[in-house]
Amino acid sequence: MLNTTKNAIKEILKADPSLSPTERTRTLARMRELEPKTTAQASTPEILRRADVARMLHRSLRAVDMLAAEGFLTRVTLPGRKRSCGFRKAEVYSLIGEAS
Repeated sequence: MLNTTKNAIKEILKADPSLSPTERTRTLARMRELEPKTTAQASTPEILRRADVARMLHRSLRAVDMLAAEGFLTRVTLPGRKRSCGFRKAEVYSLIGEAS
C-alpha cells in the first residue's frame, strides 16, 4: 500500500467521531499486519526485452522468436497483459552458458 493511501486512511480514521483512539490504533496495527513482508521486486524475476535478448545472443529478433517456439526460451507475460513482454534473464544467461 502506498504511503499516501496510509496517510489518507489515518486522517479518515481521525475524523471519524465513532472511533475511539484505541480502536483507531488497533485498526492501523491490523493494516500493518496485512501488508506483505517481501517486496515485489525480490519475488519477480528480471525480464529482458526481445531486442535485448537478440543483442546478447548476437542473433536476430526472428532467431529469438524461433528459440522461444522451440522451447529454449520461455515467454513471460505480465498480469493484465495479453502479449508476452520478454524473457527471464536467468534463462537467457543459462542458454548463453550452455552455448559456451
